[in-house]
Amino acid sequence: MKKYAILLLSILFMNQLNAKEYLVKSPSERLTIKVIVDDGIHYSVLLKGKEIITSSPISLTLENQVLGKDAKVRKDKIVSVNEEIIPVVARKNARIPDVYNQLTLSFKDYNLHFRAYDEGVAYRWEVTTNGPLKVMGELATFTFPADHKVWFPEEESMFSHQERSYLDVKLSEITPERFASTGLLVDAGNNVKVYISESDLVTDYAGMFLKGSAENPFRLEGKFAGVVLEEEQRTDRDVAPVKYADYIAELEGPKSFPWRAMIISDDDRQLVESELIYKLAPENVLDDTNWIKPGKVAWDWWNALNIYGVDFKSGVNNATYKYYIDFAEKYGLDYIILDEGWYHLEDIMKVQDEIDVQELVNYGKDKGIGVILWVVWKALDDKLAEALDQFEAWGVKGIKIDFMQRDDQWMVNFYEKIARECAKRKLLVDYHGAYKPAGLERKYPNVITFEGVKGMENCKWSDQPDPEHNVTLPFIRMVAGPMDYTPGAMLNANKGNFRDIFEAPMAPGTRCHQLAMYVVFESPLQMLSDNPSNYYREPEAMEFLKEVPTVWDEIRVLEAKVGDYILMARRKGETWYVGAMTDWSPRALELDLSFLPDGNYTMQVWKDGVNAERHAADFKQEKQTVTRSSDIKIDMASGGGWAAIIKKN
Repeated sequence: MKKYAILLLSILFMNQLNAKEYLVKSPSERLTIKVIVDDGIHYSVLLKGKEIITSSPISLTLENQVLGKDAKVRKDKIVSVNEEIIPVVARKNARIPDVYNQLTLSFKDYNLHFRAYDEGVAYRWEVTTNGPLKVMGELATFTFPADHKVWFPEEESMFSHQERSYLDVKLSEITPERFASTGLLVDAGNNVKVYISESDLVTDYAGMFLKGSAENPFRLEGKFAGVVLEEEQRTDRDVAPVKYADYIAELEGPKSFPWRAMIISDDDRQLVESELIYKLAPENVLDDTNWIKPGKVAWDWWNALNIYGVDFKSGVNNATYKYYIDFAEKYGLDYIILDEGWYHLEDIMKVQDEIDVQELVNYGKDKGIGVILWVVWKALDDKLAEALDQFEAWGVKGIKIDFMQRDDQWMVNFYEKIARECAKRKLLVDYHGAYKPAGLERKYPNVITFEGVKGMENCKWSDQPDPEHNVTLPFIRMVAGPMDYTPGAMLNANKGNFRDIFEAPMAPGTRCHQLAMYVVFESPLQMLSDNPSNYYREPEAMEFLKEVPTVWDEIRVLEAKVGDYILMARRKGETWYVGAMTDWSPRALELDLSFLPDGNYTMQVWKDGVNAERHAADFKQEKQTVTRSSDIKIDMASGGGWAAIIKKN
């Protein structure tokens, strides 16, 4: 037995000698990635010297090879990058510092890249050989040292709109049978949060879900849809996979695979400010982007075209949409949407008798208002070139494409095909029924926004999303990229008196909770979802909605706690916009104006009224002179909010 023990220790010692350790630190050395290469490849991540992600195995299985197995490093190289990205469509900032250190490990026929930013880390596989590849599976793991809490957007199927609530679960409760869409947030203790998602999911691969691990109860593992072999068209919009292959993708090498990204914060504000997913995305491929115009949109579907006080029958007809165009002109909006109903659902080329798209486009053009058309993806794909050519000929400004509900390889490629074909015709794209942003909006900046969020449309049939969900979104879903939540409800309800009424919807939370969304929630194509007839009755609210922009030069998150509250300021030009939101708990916050340059400013405020706890639409306007040293107290009612515009005198 003694000889056996000595032999075993010798083998372990020799294995340790054979194992190679590689380190790459972020520019400030805040984060460190440690990579161990022995029989396999494991990585871990340290925050200020403390292990946050523990040893996590990774590999990529091809048909005839497992990348990462019996790995022998031929070359290792670290490069430092300090650049600046100027996005075509600004989201958080008009200029984005892109500063990182990258470790590249080169093996026979493939590379493995690790990037360390101060805000987070990422890794990706790269196959360097030419020829066909079949990816049988990918082992992407994220192992934690303890049984942490997770904000878990659980899915029942990979055929999903990815519009989820965030369940409060422990890592150990996530069995291999349970899985969630990404991004996903882990509370690692001591204020540390780890956000997990992906970037550069644009061509020839499937999106990543996360499931529990059979090997380690504190580990999350990637889950990927196989190539779809058979599908079933159940309705005009639901085309569901019914048979998957036992492999993820078929493609041609060489190939760089999506980044597996982790944003690591020790202050919740850092999550909201991060642009890591965008920085990891592929660069813009469009030569001409001058035509891409963000803006605000009058949307018809949420309010069920339920206008009133007019002398014509409201509905899907030109008279109603001209009313929307007139409203958009009055309040400085840029677009209207024709949502479901403008065409016969079985054939996208058959327009309803009551609709003349060309007449509406011409009417809008005279008033400076563009028209965007909603389409079901399958109906569009059936006649793609014919339909897009017609939209271009009409002078339509974009499409809102809906009900994809998948992120398998074919559908990921379809997203890029739509972006590419629409760009050729100078059409914006808004993806609904969609997975989260994962880099396509940088490569094709005409991709202006995404849904993939449990947004306000759900209030038509449920009591969600509520204020607690709303103050969770900036820290999880919005970290991935723009989200078409569709705010703007003028019928506001307290927790006890909310009712879901499909034809006349309301939203939980106060009026100022809704106004603040236009500062807090990012979408370069931002909806005004309520009825123009209701907006006409709310001129004070429209003072704010008329002026608030949809793209920004600078962001400052001032106070924030996941699921509880958020207070942020955004700058456009020399004007600052401030938005605060709380959950169902009344809350007082202090607004520190030290971000302002020296000088005197006029601050116009929209705040919850004294009776907002009883009547959620109650709000009050105020105007005062402030400086960067002024102390401002913000009081928010249950489900409340606060908004302000600050201009230099």
